Amino acid sequence: MNRRKSIPGILVSLAAGLFAMSAPMAAHAAEITLTYAFFAPAKTFPGRQMAHWAEQLTKRTSGKVAVQTFPAGTLLGAREMYDGVTKGVADIGLGSPSYDPGRFPLTSGVSLPMGFTNATVASRTLWELTKEFQPKEYENFKVIAMFTTEPGFIQTKTPVRNAADLSGMKLRAAGTGVPVLKALGAAPIGMPMPEVPQSVQTGVINGTMTSREVLQDFKLAESLKFVTDYPTVVVTFAAVMDRKRWDKLPADVKKVIDELAAEMPTWTGQYHDNENVGAAMKWAAKEHKVQVVSLTADERAKWDAKLKPMEEQWVAEMTAKGLPAARYLARLRELRDQFAKR
Repeated sequence: MNRRKSIPGILVSLAAGLFAMSAPMAAHAAEITLTYAFFAPAKTFPGRQMAHWAEQLTKRTSGKVAVQTFPAGTLLGAREMYDGVTKGVADIGLGSPSYDPGRFPLTSGVSLPMGFTNATVASRTLWELTKEFQPKEYENFKVIAMFTTEPGFIQTKTPVRNAADLSGMKLRAAGTGVPVLKALGAAPIGMPMPEVPQSVQTGVINGTMTSREVLQDFKLAESLKFVTDYPTVVVTFAAVMDRKRWDKLPADVKKVIDELAAEMPTWTGQYHDNENVGAAMKWAAKEHKVQVVSLTADERAKWDAKLKPMEEQWVAEMTAKGLPAARYLARLRELRDQFAKR
């Protein structure tokens, strides 16, 4: 009888215990929720950066801030990313200034063929330039992360060792890669990246010029057996928050976001260079015998000379707009060389 009477007491104790356990969880529920949009799939390296940033922000604020990520254009597409942030569709948007040079004129200088050796060097250079020059193009935004792809490399069915090999060759390119290939004598063709494998197989194109993880991601190593060791142009990325939304955040949260912003160029660049591109190149060489083709010093100098007018034209255009173009590129070279030595 006493045991039966003890059952309600046990239930009360259990309920009390469950409440006690749930109380800390409630106390640690996020006070702030941020939405973070990106236009490409989550498994791309910018998508990995987005997930890492979101995880670190929640961790470093002890759960005060939660981040809902929306990759693959599920909230905002590439062309509407920055306007969507301004309109409040997303709190944070990760877009590519390289795809919108008219909106980000000074930043477009980083997308010129400036001889970056890898994504880490280019990403750190972009971030430092943005901090130092404070381009007006970001005046309505708070920049929370910046980084780049690695430089684009020519990847082809047959080896390209000189300008004669490249002459008239049909290669897929995008953005500033198009004028680069034209200047080098190739025939650039624009198309979405997912169409490239079939286009290579059917002979519509002879290859592509882009960062080299595509050899594995799109299985292009099965058809494109040669990579010419000549870095061309990078694609820039910038994650931004509307300035009015940023101003509403508590000081301690702002501090963490600023700390993460300083870390992202190196973290993302190293992830892309080592785990993304590095792994793809090892796989391509081992599984498909992909070869890296080197240019002679004389040939490299000839290619450099062909691309120099792109830089000169950019300086003239930006200077006419009242922008410090020559000083920007001079500082870019200094930072590029400084970071390349580390």
